[in-house]
Amino acid sequence: MRLKEAARALSAEVSTLTFGAPVASVYNPLAYAWEAHAAYLERYGQERRSVLLLGMNPGPFGMAQTGVPFGDVEMVRDWLGIQGPVEAPPNLHPKRPVLGFQCPRREVSGQRLWGWARARYGTPKRFFAQFFVANYCPLLFMTESGRNLTPDALSAAERAPLFAACDQALRAAVDLLAPEYLVGIGRFAEERARAALDGYDGRIGRILHPSPASPAANRDWVGQAEQGLRRLGVALPDACPAAEEDGDGWFGAGVD
Repeated sequence: MRLKEAARALSAEVSTLTFGAPVASVYNPLAYAWEAHAAYLERYGQERRSVLLLGMNPGPFGMAQTGVPFGDVEMVRDWLGIQGPVEAPPNLHPKRPVLGFQCPRREVSGQRLWGWARARYGTPKRFFAQFFVANYCPLLFMTESGRNLTPDALSAAERAPLFAACDQALRAAVDLLAPEYLVGIGRFAEERARAALDGYDGRIGRILHPSPASPAANRDWVGQAEQGLRRLGVALPDACPAAEEDGDGWFGAGVD
C-alpha cells in the first residue's frame, strides 16, 4: 500500500502546479485513471525488486489511456490483466481524447517494452519478480496542436517544483523497492535518477527508449535494450517461447 500512498501524494502535489504556453493541456492519469493505476501497484508493486525501470512521463496513447506506465491498451488488459474505468480528464484536449481501455490506437513504446517482457519472461509474475516499471513524471503535456511536450521542454520555473515533487516520489519508490539497479528508459530518466538519488548505493544506468520517434529504436530495440541491461550487470533468463500455468500460478515452458 505504501507505493499507493506515494502515488497519491505525488498526484495531489502536481495537481496544484500551473503551466503556461506552449502548454495548452495537462493530463494527470494518477487522478482520472487512478483505479487502474492502483490495481497495477497492488498487483505488481508489493515487494522489493532487483531492477527499477524508469520511464519519462505518460504518452497520449499509453498511460494517458490506461493509468499504467507504457500502458498500451492490449498489453495492459491482456497480459498484465488490468482493466478499469477511466474518467475524462479536466481540460480535455480535442485532438487527444481519453477513451480509456476502449482506445483503438496502439502505443508502440508499450508494445515494445511489455512485448519484450512477455517474450523474455513468459508471465507477469516472472517478470515482476525481478523488475518494476514506473514513470518519473506522472503528467502528460500537450501544445494547442496536440503535440506532446516532454518535461524537459518546460521552462526552468515550471520544471523546478515539478521535478522536486517527482524526485521525492522517486526516492520513496527506491526506499520501498530497494532495487540494486535503477535503469532509465532513455537519457532523461537516467539523468533525473542521478540528480534525485544522491547517496543511492545501487547502480544507475540507462537503456534505449523504445519510442518509434527514435531511429535507433526502430533497429532491433530488444537486442539493444538487452545489451544495455547486461552491460549494467542485470542477469536475464533464457527467453520463454511459450507458457502453461501450473497450480500455484507459475508458468512452465509449454508449447502453444
